[in-house]
Amino acid sequence: WGAMGKLQSKLSFPTITYRAEGSAGQTRSIGTSQQHSPAHTDAVSSVAAVKPDLCVSGGRDKSVAVCSWRSGAALRRFVGHEREVTKVTSAFDSSRVFSASRDKTVMMWELHRASGPSQHFPGHELVVTGLAVSPDASQLCTGSRDNTVCKWDTETGECLGRATISRNLVTHLCWVPGEPYVIQTSEDKTTRIWDSRELQVAHTFPAKQHIQTCCDVSQDGRYCLSSSQGGEATLWDLRQTRSRVCEYRGHIQTTTSCVFLPWGSALAPSVATSSSDSTVKVWHRDTAGRG
Repeated sequence: WGAMGKLQSKLSFPTITYRAEGSAGQTRSIGTSQQHSPAHTDAVSSVAAVKPDLCVSGGRDKSVAVCSWRSGAALRRFVGHEREVTKVTSAFDSSRVFSASRDKTVMMWELHRASGPSQHFPGHELVVTGLAVSPDASQLCTGSRDNTVCKWDTETGECLGRATISRNLVTHLCWVPGEPYVIQTSEDKTTRIWDSRELQVAHTFPAKQHIQTCCDVSQDGRYCLSSSQGGEATLWDLRQTRSRVCEYRGHIQTTTSCVFLPWGSALAPSVATSSSDSTVKVWHRDTAGRG
């Protein structure tokens, strides 16, 4: 963390405090902060990066919003779901955005299309809780509390495969970069690797003590990260799948989300976790030391 500390000491970033009423207070800044109208009228359930300067979000107001990182403005708002949008995703730098909902459906939206969804993916029997799109955006994997994982052709909307595992209440899905594999976390306390070609489980990591809430994959496709209701997150090596590599402990409530952070020669490899205890923690990936 020495390198990261030295780099941060040379850079000057504004520190922003976001309050519940939607205003942003700037506690240390060069210049003044900008304020924008909220993109949603109710709680935001999910957010994902689309392009270097765009993100997509979904919320309880049943809408999907595309916003600019730079300006903070909502550029486009998609409405079509009948219930809360639970997950959003996109193949990075793609013009396609995907949303899942409590209405049991998944929809595909085109960033440059003003009308409704360009594709529907119906077929789950309960709320859809997992979305993972292939890097070329040609295939989509979805997961649900109905214990199923499905694979879809994004062009035709055809269901290419459907797999059901008892008690596999899906909580999250993510695609391994450059590989035909999809990682999945579940309420049955396991993390699975799916081979998307045949939609079969290629590997199941040892079950944890608590429900697994979220997963992410490193950009080099080597590591998988999973978070838990027990307050910890776990690092797995996708090449040596027999045991965990590292565990990050420090949250006092459910770890709700986890993500690998970008890193380079001047920065230590790191991960971030968020929790119901109102904190976000950044960890050294290999030592579990906190930054």
